[in-house]
Amino acid sequence: MSRSQLTPPSAKLLSEGITLQQQGRTREAESRFLKVLRQDPKNVAALYSLAAICENNGKLPDALKFISRATQINPRFAQGLLAKSIILQKLGLISQASSAANDAMAIEPSLSGLAAQRDYLNSLMQAGGLASQAENPVDGGSLSESQLRRVQEALQLQSKGDLIEAEAAFSALLEESAHCYEALYSLGVIANQRGDPGTALSYLERARSVQPTNPMAHFSAGTVQQTLGLFEDAIASFDMALSIEPKYKDAMVNKCSVLHSMNRQAEAVEVMRSALDLFPDDPALLMNLGYLLTEFKQNAAAATFFKRLVEVSPYHDYAQGLHAYARLHACDWSDFDSIRANIISGVEASQRVCNPLALLALTDDASINQRCAIDFGRAKYPAAASSLWNGERFTHRKTRLALISADFREHPVGYLLIELIERLPDFGFETYGISLGINDGSLLHKRYKQAFSHYLSCQGKTSLEVASALRTLEIDIAIDLCGYTSGTRLDILAHRPCPAQATYLGFPGTLGLPFIDYMIADYFIVPEEQESFYSERVLKLPHSYLPRDSSVRPSTKTPSRSEFGLPAQGPVFCSFNHAYKINPPMFEVWMKLLVAHPGSVLWLMRLNDDARSNLKREASQRGVDPERLVFAERLPSIEDHLARYRLVDVFLDTFPYGGHTTASDALLVGTPVVSMSGRSFASRVAGGMLNDLGQVGRIANSFGDYFAIASELVSAPPERLEGLHTDSESMIEHFVQCVEQMS
Repeated sequence: MSRSQLTPPSAKLLSEGITLQQQGRTREAESRFLKVLRQDPKNVAALYSLAAICENNGKLPDALKFISRATQINPRFAQGLLAKSIILQKLGLISQASSAANDAMAIEPSLSGLAAQRDYLNSLMQAGGLASQAENPVDGGSLSESQLRRVQEALQLQSKGDLIEAEAAFSALLEESAHCYEALYSLGVIANQRGDPGTALSYLERARSVQPTNPMAHFSAGTVQQTLGLFEDAIASFDMALSIEPKYKDAMVNKCSVLHSMNRQAEAVEVMRSALDLFPDDPALLMNLGYLLTEFKQNAAAATFFKRLVEVSPYHDYAQGLHAYARLHACDWSDFDSIRANIISGVEASQRVCNPLALLALTDDASINQRCAIDFGRAKYPAAASSLWNGERFTHRKTRLALISADFREHPVGYLLIELIERLPDFGFETYGISLGINDGSLLHKRYKQAFSHYLSCQGKTSLEVASALRTLEIDIAIDLCGYTSGTRLDILAHRPCPAQATYLGFPGTLGLPFIDYMIADYFIVPEEQESFYSERVLKLPHSYLPRDSSVRPSTKTPSRSEFGLPAQGPVFCSFNHAYKINPPMFEVWMKLLVAHPGSVLWLMRLNDDARSNLKREASQRGVDPERLVFAERLPSIEDHLARYRLVDVFLDTFPYGGHTTASDALLVGTPVVSMSGRSFASRVAGGMLNDLGQVGRIANSFGDYFAIASELVSAPPERLEGLHTDSESMIEHFVQCVEQMS
């Protein structure tokens, strides 16, 4: 039915839905399309759009139901047949996917993407000896005509999403013919869809023994092995699929994912480069390679792939944010204002344009940060269909407290948190360290293993396995320490294994997740008037929320300026924050400070090559000799690193994503800090420490104020007092009080 034939209400709803879908606001779009179908059940446009939404959300059986209805209503809907072919392919129904592609080809052979899909399916079928299965999907020599009809009926049930009936039909067939490939394969797919990977793998192993040259059987087995954490087996399965069909894109993508999980990043990059040679404009491949390159600090190269991703797929999830974030890491600020404005506009429209961590470096608007976190969390970490904890009350002698992190090692979070963890058992807690990260062999890692009452290394476990362990252990309170940062596994808590679940320290902002009940902050970071921008109940410490290991002190030996390439005379401004936190308006102020104070230098942490080159160019464009930018190498000893802050006259904080550990380090050594506190959590952490200590540095209200304060501090330096930080004993006691409120 054409839009001109629709009743006005349906036409309006359909138009609204399409607009919302284009903006990435899929939940609202889905609601509009469902309303259209209630008024006009045969509306092909609404059915097609709902199929696309379900496919993007991984709900393939639902997607197949919608697209099948659309193509039944309009059998000559070539675009719908192409979509149906892609969905059937993802479900592993290759012969039916090929049939749909051929039907579309007979109607509209020039349809974009159709020829590539047909050729791809043909290559899979030929590689697996399946060409004869387009009409007869099983070996006709081993099945009777009656059994062949039943296979077709079972496949139709599966394609419609009637999985219970399909499973029963395939099981009955398997009892009669133990080598029926289609039954074995489909039972494996169905078992995996219902969350039983062990049974799924058993069926798929039998399927590929029946048809060892079928690449789909090896691929699907590898996918299940990947789910089970059997990474080496999964790689072998994907390699087998690729040896049969070298252009098997999905096998390359999944192999890359497994290699990444195993920290074999260089191999993962090579797999993605090979895949892009074959499919140069594929969005998933561009996304994967860009992401991998950022992990190698090759941010400029990553930005080129993300830029191409935005060009070929403007609405690809988080593509714009990834592009901007890679550019910030490289200090490439071309089109900074327009890119920033587009991302903020997209977040306001609930589009998936940026992840929450990257957004913190672009705006201090807490309401925008919350909107982004809610939409990101809803898509990335939906609450599980059923909870592992269902209201039971535990009666333990001690409260069981689990802390979940990938950073129980040499990492900023690791350095800050260790003393707090060591002291918690003194306050009556039985503590569980749930480690999701690597063992870096450091003394700090060993210290963490000894600090907890119980330490569980869970890196190789699935999220459901970890969640089930938390429930079995009857953990009372679980605190996530990663948030939306590297190594996070928030899907563990999505299963609701514990009565109380909280977030702390790792991510400076709301997570916007319905299964995170609490956040620990302080009164300065989250003032009362800002609490509505946090989805969690905010528990506040009366002082800075940032902990500190009081046993770590600066080395008593103060290094010389010459050791670090600093001039013998002149003020030293310093900012040891990450490159992505530096932006044009902030850098503009810093350069004005260098101009206003002859002989001064700006001391930065050693950045990647692209960032250093770009910052030197930016300095030169502002009339500052690039040699006045000095880059510090990392030191193996935290004590020696702290001692070099004695050479710094003023620590310059960044905005809107300010320093946390870096500002704490500077204050510990008595270095004056100038920070600008905005409206977001990430912009107020250093200000919270300054507000708490009240002796070193100042909080600015604007960039002009920031410049004036920094100039004053360098011209009339305050008395330097080392060792300034919130009293550890007081901090730990107040932290415990916050945790007790969760019980």
